[in-house]
Amino acid sequence: MTTQPEHGRELIPRPEHTPDALRVALARIAPHRLDEMERQKNAAFALAAEHDTLGPIHGWIRTWAREVEIERRPDLFERRRRALAAVHATGSNADPAFRPAMDDLRAVEAEAEESAAL
Repeated sequence: MTTQPEHGRELIPRPEHTPDALRVALARIAPHRLDEMERQKNAAFALAAEHDTLGPIHGWIRTWAREVEIERRPDLFERRRRALAAVHATGSNADPAFRPAMDDLRAVEAEAEESAAL
């Protein structure tokens, strides 16, 4: 794990991009999401075995490295919370507020991926 705080207060150091390190990190900062992580990991491993490719496993690691990055950084967590609330407050994707809210959500995810060096 790195201990370089790049964006102010961080709940934990950034974990390495391995299944075990990501699981340990998530257990510390968002244990309520462990079942979701495990279900997605099992699906990724099954798909990888079925198609004889590591792509689904790499995708799972990328997804959860991003999720851990958001969960460990209060600034990103709060921005995502506000963006999701705005998305859910819209009646449909035809609502004029929908697109800006989705853009905010995507910006948070992109920043998390960049920060986690994905």
